[in-house]
Amino acid sequence: MENGNIVKHNTFYAIGLSYKKADAEMRGKFSLDTTAQDNLLTQAKKEGIEAMLVTSTCNRTEIFGFAQHPFQLIKLLCENSQGTVEDFQNVAYVYKGKEAVTHMFRVGTGLDSQILGDFEIISQLKAAFAYSKQHHLDNNFLERLVNSVIQASKKIKTETEISSGATSVSFASVQYIFKNVEDVANKNILLFGTGKIGRNTCENLVKHTKHNHITLINRTKDKAEKLAKKLNVIVKDYADLQLELQKADVVVVATGAQNPTIDKAILNLKKPLLILDLSIPKNVHENVQDIEGVTLVHMDHLSQITDETLENRKQHIPAAEAIIEDIMEEFLAWTKQRKFAPTIHALKAKLNSIKEGELNFQRKKIPNFDEEQAELISNRIIQKITNQFVNHLKEQDSMEDGIEWIEKVFQLEQEKVF
Repeated sequence: MENGNIVKHNTFYAIGLSYKKADAEMRGKFSLDTTAQDNLLTQAKKEGIEAMLVTSTCNRTEIFGFAQHPFQLIKLLCENSQGTVEDFQNVAYVYKGKEAVTHMFRVGTGLDSQILGDFEIISQLKAAFAYSKQHHLDNNFLERLVNSVIQASKKIKTETEISSGATSVSFASVQYIFKNVEDVANKNILLFGTGKIGRNTCENLVKHTKHNHITLINRTKDKAEKLAKKLNVIVKDYADLQLELQKADVVVVATGAQNPTIDKAILNLKKPLLILDLSIPKNVHENVQDIEGVTLVHMDHLSQITDETLENRKQHIPAAEAIIEDIMEEFLAWTKQRKFAPTIHALKAKLNSIKEGELNFQRKKIPNFDEEQAELISNRIIQKITNQFVNHLKEQDSMEDGIEWIEKVFQLEQEKVF
């Protein structure tokens, strides 16, 4: 109780949505660009959130953080995106405590990725935590958790073959082009956008086809020129987009725009056109399919391509899960100790307070009171008592009951953090 009110404790939550239940359109509603993430974190700080991190990729948008109730985090997400609470309830998930920890481990190690073994998310988790630190929304728990997930990710990558073989959305797009476009080496390919997926797709195209037919366009031309110099492909101005679309046989769109950049109004076609939209939110309007000869493929479809590489990766899931279990067990052991440490410190302080009161009483009562000896003996007794409680808590299945009992008996007030 505090001022007559029940103190509500913070709990660690993971809230969000992913490709598993939310389609590309819905993920687009909840996607958060850099500005939106900055606004969300700033708002969270003002609203008293202790620690959190935010990730938003093509496949998922998630918040990991401490709150009295998960709706505090859901509210932050909805108020800084185009998604509504109703949308969230239909497609999203909420994990609490250990489940939230497990979820971050699975996400960060590629086991929850749309394409199994895709480790790109771990760099995004690192960046997200660094961004949270800049906003002073970090604590020891979150930092230790992120570092443990990074450790698991590295170990899985080096000790298993779950990421072996070339499989990613960008590689799947190239596979799709080869399987569905005849004589691809002599076709004109236009790549619009130089984000991470765009760069990877371009590199895969250059590796597997004649690159003198690849043209690159980006809103910021200098970014396109840097990539073009590296891969020796053609660069055109953004103003030439409409003309280049007419020349192209295949268009790969991988921009970071929040609204569609290509629709049927700018397509004046004289031949069939395959468009691959690898963007979240979608950057190609569905109305392009009204034009005869246009085929539109979104990244969700590409992600469903299950080839031999992916099947082979599934064999390594048990080994990856065993690594996660070991490292997560270490993390949970640390949280267990961290959970009772404040109570033990408070207990020690309480016992020291009792000791000081008793020593003061004895000083006045006993002539030639041996101050040093009394201090030594009482400190040893306090240490033995606290050690006894520590050992008791470590052995308990329900540590919370033990902590609650100690706090009640010694009238201690401690806040739960996990």
